[in-house]
Amino acid sequence: MADYTLYYWPIPFRGQFVRAVLSYAGCSWQEAGPDATMKQRASDPAQQLVAHMGPPVLTDHQSDVHISQMPAILAYLGEKHSLLSGDPVRKAMCHKVVADANDVLYEMTRYNGSRMWTDAAWSEFLPRLHRWMEIFEDTGRRNGMTAGSGFMLGTDAPLVADLVMSTLWGTMTAKFPPLRAVLETHAPATAGLTDRISALQTQKDLRDWSDATFGDGWCGGQIEASLRKVLKSAPPKADR
Repeated sequence: MADYTLYYWPIPFRGQFVRAVLSYAGCSWQEAGPDATMKQRASDPAQQLVAHMGPPVLTDHQSDVHISQMPAILAYLGEKHSLLSGDPVRKAMCHKVVADANDVLYEMTRYNGSRMWTDAAWSEFLPRLHRWMEIFEDTGRRNGMTAGSGFMLGTDAPLVADLVMSTLWGTMTAKFPPLRAVLETHAPATAGLTDRISALQTQKDLRDWSDATFGDGWCGGQIEASLRKVLKSAPPKADR
């Protein structure tokens, strides 16, 4: 039996952060698949493995526990697999990075797809996206991260924060190439760390598997279609 079961959609979105940590930690997992994920999502809370509004949900078979909410799952995996700093401040900063990443996903999908992107909305949002990149950049820079070396929180090896940083910006810029030059302009050290983590064999293998399994998709649905449309009609400029 696999170590874990992940209930999530066949896309490299919020569930990809869980996959990245599991992969780096050397854990085995099975994908529950969209039908089982939908069944869990649609069930009454009392009938769910863990009460939740939407996936991801992770089952740890060794401990027989079920956890929902991406930040909570990453906190659990970080503790269990020693991917969180023992220093309280660094640990809090790691949780901050996860929360920031979750907020970026929320905003990039226009509040979980409640609205679609238009050229005007995207143009108005771009300065905020630049600011998000700069927030990640400054968080790392304060802890010794540079464009060529160093980890997010000044540690000797990657932690959850580094895997989250790489999964967020690496996946997004791979699926939407026009955003890569923007990241390099507003967050060059972030781009560098993203590349270093992405080059780790565990993360490369995950990316190859994800691309083969999920194709070019990112968040899926109409919201992704609207984002691709605005990026094609009005590619963002990389200059400040």
